Amino acid sequence: MKTATVGLLLNMLASPVSSVVWADEVKTPVTTEAGTTAASTPAAATAAAKIPSVESLGLNVKSAVLIEPTTGEVLMSLNADQPMPPASMTKMMTEYLVTEAVNSGQISWDQKVIIQENAAKQTGSRIYLAQGDEHTVRELYIAMAVGSANDATVALAELVSGSEQQFVTLMNETAQKMGMKTAYFINSTGLDRADMPAKYQPKEERETVMSALDAATLAKYIVTDHPDFTEFTTIQSYKFRERDTKPMINYNWMLEANKDIPNFKAYAYPGLDGLKTGHTTNAGNCFTGTAVRDGMRLISVVMGADSEAHRFTETKKVLDFGFNNFEIKQVVAPKAVIAGTETVPVLKGKNKEVSVVTDAGVTFIVPKGTVSPQITTTVETNDPATLVAPIAGASKVGKVSYSYQIEGMTLVQEKTVNLITAEEAEKAGWFKLLMRAIGEFFGDLFKGIKNLF
Repeated sequence: MKTATVGLLLNMLASPVSSVVWADEVKTPVTTEAGTTAASTPAAATAAAKIPSVESLGLNVKSAVLIEPTTGEVLMSLNADQPMPPASMTKMMTEYLVTEAVNSGQISWDQKVIIQENAAKQTGSRIYLAQGDEHTVRELYIAMAVGSANDATVALAELVSGSEQQFVTLMNETAQKMGMKTAYFINSTGLDRADMPAKYQPKEERETVMSALDAATLAKYIVTDHPDFTEFTTIQSYKFRERDTKPMINYNWMLEANKDIPNFKAYAYPGLDGLKTGHTTNAGNCFTGTAVRDGMRLISVVMGADSEAHRFTETKKVLDFGFNNFEIKQVVAPKAVIAGTETVPVLKGKNKEVSVVTDAGVTFIVPKGTVSPQITTTVETNDPATLVAPIAGASKVGKVSYSYQIEGMTLVQEKTVNLITAEEAEKAGWFKLLMRAIGEFFGDLFKGIKNLF
């Protein structure tokens, strides 16, 4: 009988997972309310200054939005989901796709572009390119970004996709991938259909539209995917040709560098380095702006302002609202220990458990002055049957999801990080495993006998 018992135990040890031997080592995923310190102690709520209402800003625009690009948090919204003509803010998508083509090696900044008929026949804001002219991609891109030149924009679109309408297909496909919900493009420039060269107008009688939120989403991709965008957007003036009597002047009056320019210093905004203006009769005056202060970048969009000047004065109100009322805050430190999940069980290890921590910190945007925001923490550990020693240090053994909602705002900020081992979990020798199994076997046996009486 003794021999049979030992043989049974050895068979158990040979099996990767034994429900008899390891039953009391199995733990189910845990959900806890944790705080923001490294020890993950519950955080006390701390009142922050009350955030002003959108109405208190007195915005004189048809729509507006303010977002923080790393979290995607919408900080202010006024008719932000309503599709409207975006005018030359459309060119942000052209800028994004041309930069993508350069970064992928499809085209290069120094590549020469021969101007075709469609580009040469563009109206509105332009640099008067003639068919057959040659200019580099960089020169045309600056003309598009600084001078909002429609002819330069079309020339770049044709270079990337062969024709402007093929490029428009790429624009709409990219808008869908970005999650833009209302955006629809008919050209690369933002011109109304009737203002396009007749030969190159799309057959479908639709117009370009984009909501303020879609424009902000597009801008978010520009600043995150192409962080060197400021190489072009901060150019204050640019002489396109030697023979040109005057340089083109950046339509963005709010550039921080304009603080010393007499005509623009009243509009110059600290930290502002982009992004794109727009104007047509149907669209009114529009502007997607972005600025950085104290390490926090914000993106604002205003649409339908009644003058060039007002698109900038209203943008100032929107950006001030963001910088005066919000800040980026690390709410959870890296290598944090989660209360209730300080360890996870390990099968066949020298120790039955191994300490675990998070692999990264968590940052949220919070009302300015908030000390201890209320963060909800959800922990999910891997199937215990898969946690078998040896396990290397820093091995992923689960995940931790954090969520936070600013009072009065609908969007919940969420961030998920990995739960990793804080140290190596070494495998126990066969003798230790045997002794552990025997002890647990008889422990369970005696417990079963005790329960009989």
